[in-house]
Amino acid sequence: MHARVSHLAGSPENLEQGIATFKENILPELKSMDGNKGAILLVDRTSGAALSVTLWDEEGAMRASEERANAMRRDASDEMGAAGDARVERYEVVVFET
Repeated sequence: MHARVSHLAGSPENLEQGIATFKENILPELKSMDGNKGAILLVDRTSGAALSVTLWDEEGAMRASEERANAMRRDASDEMGAAGDARVERYEVVVFET
């Protein structure tokens, strides 16, 4: 399993709109992508910062989604009033338990 982690520096005033956009637009699109195994959105309501983690069954599926993920990330950044570009990191998931 692999994970893509996106760090956004949004504003507290726009955070609720960013959360709504993630739920209403980003999640449904992620679910339709081959190899997607889920997503997590973490927020700091005081600073407006957000961290999203998307999980993928294999690295190839994660890489194949990059172009669309970049566009969705830009849209989410705009909705959250983010300052600057999101930082993106990719990892191999070595422990996962629910």
